[in-house]
Amino acid sequence: MKALNRSNLPELATRPERIIQFGEGNFLRAFVDWIIQRMNQELNFDASVAVVQPIAQGLGDMINGQDGLYHLILEGMENGEAKRSVELIDCITRCLNPYSEYEAYQTLVESPDVRFIVSNTTEAGIQWADGETLDMTPQPSFPGKMTALLHQRFTKFQGAADKGLIIICCELIEDNADRLYELVLQHASNWGLSAEFVAWLENSCAFCATLVDRIVPGFPRDKISAIQEEIGFEDNLVVVGELYHNWVIKAPVWVEAEFPAHKAGLNVTFVDEAKQQEIREQKVRILNGSHTGSVAAAYLSGFDTVREAMEDEDVGGFINAMVAAEIVPNIPGDQGYLQKFSKKILERYHNPFIRHEWMSIALNAMSKWETRVLPSLLDAQKNTGELPKRIVFSLAALMAFYRGQRGEENYTCKDNTDIIELFSQVWGDYDGSEAGLRQLVTTVLAYEVNWKRDLNAVPGLTDAVTASLSSILNDGMLETLKQTNA
Repeated sequence: MKALNRSNLPELATRPERIIQFGEGNFLRAFVDWIIQRMNQELNFDASVAVVQPIAQGLGDMINGQDGLYHLILEGMENGEAKRSVELIDCITRCLNPYSEYEAYQTLVESPDVRFIVSNTTEAGIQWADGETLDMTPQPSFPGKMTALLHQRFTKFQGAADKGLIIICCELIEDNADRLYELVLQHASNWGLSAEFVAWLENSCAFCATLVDRIVPGFPRDKISAIQEEIGFEDNLVVVGELYHNWVIKAPVWVEAEFPAHKAGLNVTFVDEAKQQEIREQKVRILNGSHTGSVAAAYLSGFDTVREAMEDEDVGGFINAMVAAEIVPNIPGDQGYLQKFSKKILERYHNPFIRHEWMSIALNAMSKWETRVLPSLLDAQKNTGELPKRIVFSLAALMAFYRGQRGEENYTCKDNTDIIELFSQVWGDYDGSEAGLRQLVTTVLAYEVNWKRDLNAVPGLTDAVTASLSSILNDGMLETLKQTNA
């Protein structure tokens, strides 16, 4: 079988390295680099990507061994049909390790071709680090590296306005680029960098916060031999993602003109701050909220994966009804658009190519429920004067889930220590009586560390959750779900 490299594919185009990418993992290669690939093909964007490892250990040697080439497999549902595509991605030129190739990294930073930086250094990447200095080679943290990189570029080009950079962050934290900008300014202040440099950052650079959405399972380890036979190359960087993609970028108007991804038919949208907040709330409430709102009920009804649950008449019906009747109506905005958007989200849950396990969704479910589902419960009561019965059931199911029992099987809940200790205490103290069950519910609802309030103060909630949890214990999860959804 042929090795995957540019010697074996000499017809591939050569393009200038206009993009520095911090991060070489599966998500960026299945999302951002695929978008760059499409822009090159459809718009003659004429950009290559030079990847930089954010930490000393990474995939650099493997990427360079394949000259930056790899195949992307996209799989999913589209208009009710399962679809699959295989595509060679050739927009990456190389991967640099700044810890061992610092001079090459410096040269890249000073290239007049570079215009964009994209990043996904994980949630831990955009963090403050004490003790960093400008003369480190390089700074350990991503904000430290960014400050030094930008200052080096400012100095090299004597503050030229057209040599500023467009920085697009993909880390899964709220307002990712805004936070990065704050830390860059903090480093600049600590290092005594000039007011002219700070002004150049503000006027000639753009820090663009984004929301990203594409499920990326990653390297298909269990199918790689068959895939390599299919593509005809020994590709050890194959990455699998879902068909659906969505990229919402908060940026000045002029950035969209330089990065016109939507003109390539891509689901990339440029928005202002208010619109991004609106879109974030929609995504969190519908996509994340439907996952977290149904995880306990689905798992304790005997389903291990999202797709299995969605294809069950009762559990799938419950999830669809909770979203349509209790989540979407309590999100501000165009209800027609929101119902269509929610149906598109729920269609993704039927993807036959992705095994999305409920137990992975259940990680830290208590805090997730507070941020993703509780707002819909509170808004529903505010807007209608009634508690939403399916969301109330979801909360009771969550309490049952933390008991750690599914039939004859015991399982381990993964959450912060205080949450595990809370449920260990309340289930350990439960004596089987209705009074004991009400005390259990009352104690959990009163845990303000998680809920940011005492939920027993919500009118009728303690009684409603107690009744639902009693039914779950006496009649079973699936039967209670059916009764709730009737």
